[in-house]
Parts: sequence; C-alpha cells; structure tokens
Amino acid sequence: MPGMTDFAVSDEAFDDSTHILVPCGEIDALTAPQLGRRLIAIADEGKDVVVDLSGVTFMDSTGIGVLLNGLRRLTSRSASLVLVCPTARILRPFEVTGLVGRLRIFPTREAALGELAAA
Repeated sequence: MPGMTDFAVSDEAFDDSTHILVPCGEIDALTAPQLGRRLIAIADEGKDVVVDLSGVTFMDSTGIGVLLNGLRRLTSRSASLVLVCPTARILRPFEVTGLVGRLRIFPTREAALGELAAA
C-alpha cells in the first residue's frame, strides 16, 4: 500500500552550482511534502537540481506535482531541474501525463549532470 514503506531523501552538493536530491521509497501524499521542502530549499539557493529517482519504488500524482512546483521555483531563479528515471516504472507517469517533453529526463545521473554541464 502506498505510503506504508520507509521514505528518505538525501541530498549532496555536486559542485558550486548543482545539487543532487535522491529520494528513496514511495513518493505519495504522505511523503511528497518532505521531498518538496528539500527541493524548494535548494531552489531558493538558486542552484541547479538533479533529482535522481533511481531509488523510488512508486510515485503518484502528488510526487509529480512536487516536481512541477520545484521546476517553476527553479525556473523563476534561472536554475534548472533535471530528472534521472532509469526504469520504465518511474518514467511511465511522466509519459502518461505528457510531461516527458516538458521535463528534462535522463536514464542515468551521468547523463543528467552532463546536460547541466553543457548548458
């Protein structure tokens, strides 16, 4: 049942302008606010953010909403959001909602960081 498993989100500075968030577990109405708080705090610093969804086992529309709010906040500060979605299970909600073209999504962390470095 969503929300009944452990959820954690870690973050690390990659360099002076990029931060990596790594949520693990299920992102739903119970856990999405925790991810949202971390994402907004980093956005307020004006840093680019990579959200590595490799450890996510489930994500509902609440999680997608948090990521879209983060994208808006980052864009307003001239910063970027890129996602790492290595599995079809986690990529699928973005495909179904038509967000694949709106969000920058990569299969690996290295590809996501490379995109930010090239920008």
